[in-house]
Amino acid sequence: MKLPKWRKLRTLALLFCAITVTTFLFTFTFWDPSSRFYKHPFHLLASSKGQCACQQCMTELEDDDAWFTERFNLSVHPLMTRDNSALSDDTFNWWQWLQSESRPANFSEVVDELFQVIPDEVLYMDAGPERCRTCSVVGNSGNLKGSQYGRLIDSSHFIIRMNQAPTAGFEEDVGSRTTHHVMYPESAIDLDNATMLVLIPFKTLDLQWIISALTTGTVKYTYVPVKSRIKANKDNVLIYNPTFFKYIYESWLEGHGRYPSTGFLSLMLAVHICDEVNVFGFGADQAGNWHHYWEDNLLSGAFRHTGVHDGDFEYKVTQLLADKHKIQMFKGR
Repeated sequence: MKLPKWRKLRTLALLFCAITVTTFLFTFTFWDPSSRFYKHPFHLLASSKGQCACQQCMTELEDDDAWFTERFNLSVHPLMTRDNSALSDDTFNWWQWLQSESRPANFSEVVDELFQVIPDEVLYMDAGPERCRTCSVVGNSGNLKGSQYGRLIDSSHFIIRMNQAPTAGFEEDVGSRTTHHVMYPESAIDLDNATMLVLIPFKTLDLQWIISALTTGTVKYTYVPVKSRIKANKDNVLIYNPTFFKYIYESWLEGHGRYPSTGFLSLMLAVHICDEVNVFGFGADQAGNWHHYWEDNLLSGAFRHTGVHDGDFEYKVTQLLADKHKIQMFKGR
């Protein structure tokens, strides 16, 4: 009887040793910097740098990022609040010059009235290692036709569209969701209650227009007739900051064109509030035609040479952002 007992003890001892060695090896392998597991999970690498929780973070710098770091400035917030609404004389004069407003109303009084109608909130300042905000910026290029990007576009947290862009009837190629719609008074459309209206103001009158369009409907003309009222949730209205507008023009476009296009301003909004940015519907289609995806090809050229935007330079900057892995471009068909 003694022999079987001894054998049992030896078996238990060997089993205990095996478990101890296995646990040690697993722990060592997990933490060893040379191990495959530690080297390859990108979300761990991103978090360890404190940038964001995505696999590729907008603010994650690489060795050749001098071009990006010279331009990218998070201290200029894209959206206006009461606290950041004061404009320097230089910025105000430049901004008023954009559409030659000769007799503007008192800017500070208009801003005060504005924030009695819409919320005065500081948004999207929550960047950090726990956040992964993915954004789709959807331009209006005809290269979206037949692209079947709809489901991919709709999978982002934020989907940013602009101006007259329709989705009904084009969902397979452009998606159906919109979280932010960028517009100015002359391109305004009605929105549902859930969509954020992002107004790009070119003059003080544009701020007066949004106040009026959400309340009395008295402003009906800017330099052309505009919608006097719009369907939109006044609690979901954001104002593109003129100081940020000028920063984009000077730092990113280096003064090319009279001012940036809505598409480029929308892209720059995403670059500054998102962690991953996917870009759709920018540039020409595969045949070299420039047209909107809801228009006939015969109208090509409609949004490339407008007289105020330098479409070629804007596209060059957009392509550079893609080449440096700051954004991902989907060029469609």
